[in-house]
Amino acid sequence: MTDQPLDITAFLKLILDALEASKVEYLIGGAIAEWAWGEPRATQDLDIVINLPVKAVGRFSRELGKRDMLVPADIILDTMLEDRADIPLNAIHMYSGLKADVYLMRDGDELRQSAFQRRLLVDYGPPIGEVYVHSPEDLILYKLMYLGLSGQPKHARDIGAILKAKKDQLDYEYLDGWVDRLGLHSLWAELKDDSV
Repeated sequence: MTDQPLDITAFLKLILDALEASKVEYLIGGAIAEWAWGEPRATQDLDIVINLPVKAVGRFSRELGKRDMLVPADIILDTMLEDRADIPLNAIHMYSGLKADVYLMRDGDELRQSAFQRRLLVDYGPPIGEVYVHSPEDLILYKLMYLGLSGQPKHARDIGAILKAKKDQLDYEYLDGWVDRLGLHSLWAELKDDSV
């Protein structure tokens, strides 16, 4: 298509256009979702969950290809059929190097299914427009999990920013229920205490 440099916003728009053209439902997480609920921070990659029916795999692969991201249909199918850890597909833009981590909806992943049902439509204004993002509660849960796995302080900062911005509007019953199921009590208690 083009070898013009892209910023993260233009790259997000390319991904969204490919999803729309493929008629694939999605949910944006990570730093882009943080823009809606906490505070904007720079990022060089996108986190996207997609609900991809097998019949749409070829179409989705072709639409990404039209936008300079090569994700072969057979790789997507292999990922769909493997019973493996939650490892994303990587859609890397050939000219900018920007990357989208594309997570597939999987049977039995109750948290992701719940998050997908609770996704919220947020208007980021031009050029992005309205997009589906994680609810603030689900974004907190994923950030807690990634903080527990990686220890990266950006996740704690992101959770703190959401708590600061949305503290009185969060569904704590939902959060606490999932924190119990995921075994994230100590991390959650520490971050909640820090935000008081």
